[in-house]
Amino acid sequence: MHIHILGICGTFMGGLAALAREAGHRVTGCDAGVYPPMSDQLRTLGIELIEGFGADQLALAPDAYVIGNVVTRGNPLMEAILDAGAAYTSGPQWLADHVLQGRHVLAVAGTHGKTTTTAMLAWILDQAGLQPGFLVGGVPLDFGVSARLGRVDAGPRAGTGRPFVIEADEYDTALFDKRSKFVHYRPRTAILNNLELDHADIFPDLAAIETQFHHLVRTVPRQGRLLVNARDAALARVLARGCWSEVQRFGTKREEPGGLCARGDPQAFDVLRGSLRLGRVEWDLLGEHNQMNALAAIGAAEHVGVAPEAACAALGHFKNVRRRLELRGQAGGVSVYDDFAHHPTAMRTTVGGLRRKLGLNARILAVFEPRSNTMKLGTMKAQLPWSVEEADLAFCLQGDYGWSAREALAPLGKAAVVADSVDALVAEIARAARPGDHVLCMSNGGFGGLHDKLLAALAARVA
Repeated sequence: MHIHILGICGTFMGGLAALAREAGHRVTGCDAGVYPPMSDQLRTLGIELIEGFGADQLALAPDAYVIGNVVTRGNPLMEAILDAGAAYTSGPQWLADHVLQGRHVLAVAGTHGKTTTTAMLAWILDQAGLQPGFLVGGVPLDFGVSARLGRVDAGPRAGTGRPFVIEADEYDTALFDKRSKFVHYRPRTAILNNLELDHADIFPDLAAIETQFHHLVRTVPRQGRLLVNARDAALARVLARGCWSEVQRFGTKREEPGGLCARGDPQAFDVLRGSLRLGRVEWDLLGEHNQMNALAAIGAAEHVGVAPEAACAALGHFKNVRRRLELRGQAGGVSVYDDFAHHPTAMRTTVGGLRRKLGLNARILAVFEPRSNTMKLGTMKAQLPWSVEEADLAFCLQGDYGWSAREALAPLGKAAVVADSVDALVAEIARAARPGDHVLCMSNGGFGGLHDKLLAALAARVA
């Protein structure tokens, strides 16, 4: 089968491309604004990439076009596909039909932590010898790829075959299917990690997202398991609308029977069910948020037969995902980090995690671009000062957002700098940075190559 993927360099569609190639299909694809790490992974797999969405790609004549949700009406290739009456489908639907059939699907949903938790869970199952398939919205350092098929043995009944772990996004599926992507996956095990307002370009309010999570809950069978953050009020409202499966809560208080909780520092903690100690995690990951991610992954792994003690031991060797506080380099005595954080809550968590690792005396320079659709709308601009307040200085790229980043960051006074181009931003950071500083760059895109430009500028200062 030959599939041509529109929007192939998105994290989900790139992972789908890798799975299709591994399954023996011919895969080609197109996109605009290609950036690593997905573009690197696709080229390594030998998948042909075409820049742009030209209508001339109709000449490829694939068996089906797989349409990413970045594609809208008016896209030249999409219009040509519709005019020609060619076969097309969405990415989630293709995945459900060609990869997930018969598998025990473990889906990881939530506003924050999906990618990291999905990678944790896949790693636990891999270390337990289950040879899981997975699709992660990033590149786990433990695997080096964002997706693989794993073993595909059939189980004794539908949905009970070898496990497949998938990052389950609530964003809509395609221009012709406005359901959330995750309703296509039909998981037997589902993690509901947390829930906040996001994707303001398609969801008018938090209640609308809660409805989509309710739809996900409706797809989990009676023999399935929901792993639910016990501290999240929005998820409590989702379950109150109806729940037909076993529920395992995590992040509970120790006196609550049945729930999973942690005792100790986020980098070295015991995992308990009520007062019963199940195992211990000692690792390099930072922050209480990763402690919560670990509890969710341990509970989900238990549902496919992995003992919590073994899961804890596996997490002790977990290396995390690329672009999660990833040290990109050092120059002029300055350390430069890359992180995918783009929602104010995630930004605050990331800055706070680095602060607690480095201590109060270290200087942190937080650099970010409000690139997500939600941030571009200005829905959360008032939260930006709060999101970076633990940093010593904040640097923001002003884009064509329709709102002023300078005005939004005014409460920070001279501690905030806004620039109108990447090159100008690099110059401002290089001017302010001192030996011993830590520069944390946060974006869900390529940030115009800022990391490499900054390292070059810092190196040039001392050359």
